Amino acid sequence: MVREGWLLFVEFNFIHDIGMTVWRVMGGFILAAVIAVPLGIMMGAHKGVEAFLEPFVSFCRYLPASAFIPLLILWAGIGELQKILVIFIGSVFQIILMVAVTVGAARRDLVEAAYTLGASPQGIVRRVLIPGAAPEIAETLRLVLGWAWTYVIVAELIGSSSGIGHMITDSQALLNTGQIIFGIIVIGLIGLISDFAFKAFNRRLFVWSSL
Repeated sequence: MVREGWLLFVEFNFIHDIGMTVWRVMGGFILAAVIAVPLGIMMGAHKGVEAFLEPFVSFCRYLPASAFIPLLILWAGIGELQKILVIFIGSVFQIILMVAVTVGAARRDLVEAAYTLGASPQGIVRRVLIPGAAPEIAETLRLVLGWAWTYVIVAELIGSSSGIGHMITDSQALLNTGQIIFGIIVIGLIGLISDFAFKAFNRRLFVWSSL
């Protein structure tokens, strides 16, 4: 396995495949976070928004992202957009609901105190709910990033010319189990590194949450 892994880097430009996979994961995940976090905050802060969106989001949350691959290939082709959308679909609905639950679980005494001091509903969201829920929202994003790594490999197994998933598919056709196992280990190591980096960033960004 170590020999096959070395050959991947030396002869098959495996570093390019790793870069493409990381790019797809981060592209789909960031797009999902940019859309899902504000929607989740709105759902957690306003019961009317939650009543309107929650049934649809809960329904979509149970749809496997891999089931959309045939449709996405038809609609978006087999390029980068299709792979990013698979990760987006697999991540966005999970983030929305988890953020909504986090914001909705805010301490009621803080909310009531802010109202007593004359805060407006918008001020409650901006100065109480979001700061209080921010560390948990960041933790939610860290967890969903781990799930995004599983989606990208599925996306790369079909209609891909680069990426770790593409390498695994080619290795399967050649019955090269050493390369397959090496690719799986590389995915786990990259995911572990990103998880540690996310934890360290969260600790520095939300120092008060660890006090």
